[in-house]
Amino acid sequence: MSAGQGGNATLNSLRRHLPLSSRTDAIELLDSGGLSMAEVELNLTDLARLNRLPGGTAASVDGVQRLLGARRDARILDAGTGGADMPLAFARRAWRSVGVDLHPEVLSIARRETAAEPLIEIVEGDAGALPFDDGAFDVAHCSLLVHHLQPADVVDALRELSRVACHGVVINDLRRGIWPFCATWASVMAFGRSWVTRRDGPVSVRRAYTLDELDRLLAEAGLVTRWRSNRWMPRVVTAASRA
Repeated sequence: MSAGQGGNATLNSLRRHLPLSSRTDAIELLDSGGLSMAEVELNLTDLARLNRLPGGTAASVDGVQRLLGARRDARILDAGTGGADMPLAFARRAWRSVGVDLHPEVLSIARRETAAEPLIEIVEGDAGALPFDDGAFDVAHCSLLVHHLQPADVVDALRELSRVACHGVVINDLRRGIWPFCATWASVMAFGRSWVTRRDGPVSVRRAYTLDELDRLLAEAGLVTRWRSNRWMPRVVTAASRA
């Protein structure tokens, strides 16, 4: 058997054994409510480390800048902010931002991490029912949030993000597929220090949407893709605005 045939056989074997043709309903540990504060904190530290890889923070910043154009002064919403490493990256661009999350433990960590940064505010809130006025922000952003949500909830969240953002919405998330699964597994094994990260990483890919599925959800929310990062990466950034 040639090397190419061997590679194809491996991919075919993965396709047979991994249920990637449709989304899984498996629950990530971070969503279970059963983790200790220390486990949550270590997981968020891992996610911040993984965000430094290609497709992470830098790609999100690029997506936001695509919607802002030449504008330098901006106010950004970060929904599902986690440990607030994205707002900290926005602050390095002199953008003001508000990080929103639902989980009390996560909010506590985010507030601690951003306490010394006056450009960042951390607020409790639900991406599907944001506590902000229409057009309160220039751009609404979310990273690794969409795959946690069921399709109807994704549409609700996208509509809310669009409602509060003048210029559009940026979504940074995994995409479902064999290559993203393998790349994500390798990344969390190499860079994850927490058993939660190593368990949740592959589940996240199985919960993720394909780009075609995401486009349909965007359309249902009244949004059109204006820019997209490299679509062959395990994580893809989509910048969208109202149709």
